[in-house]
Amino acid sequence: MQMKYFEDLPLTPEVMKGIKELGFTELFPIQAQAIVPLLEGKDVIGQAQTGTGKTAAFGIPMVERVDPKNRHVQGLVLAPTRELAIQVAQRISLFSKYTQLKVLPVYGGESINKQIHALQRG
Repeated sequence: MQMKYFEDLPLTPEVMKGIKELGFTELFPIQAQAIVPLLEGKDVIGQAQTGTGKTAAFGIPMVERVDPKNRHVQGLVLAPTRELAIQVAQRISLFSKYTQLKVLPVYGGESINKQIHALQRG
């Protein structure tokens, strides 16, 4: 059964709180098709136009599946530009606002040593 609303998804209260703060209620098609399979650990290949909720479609399940007590890198999102990497990291940070998850964008043009140190700190 395909979900229609975020409140229908099996999400933790912490993640739901972040989603509600963003004003998200109804799922976009890519979200309705991808979130539950990703929560179940399945592989998904999705494609959708700009502005249709792709970051939430993969970001919310990622936030749900990581263990915040494990300080090692548990998720990786590759983006083609620095700007998109920053945007994706900011959005995932909003989904995970009430969890203990840390989100760090790593990209060129910045000190690699500083970014490596931030990754090592967890």
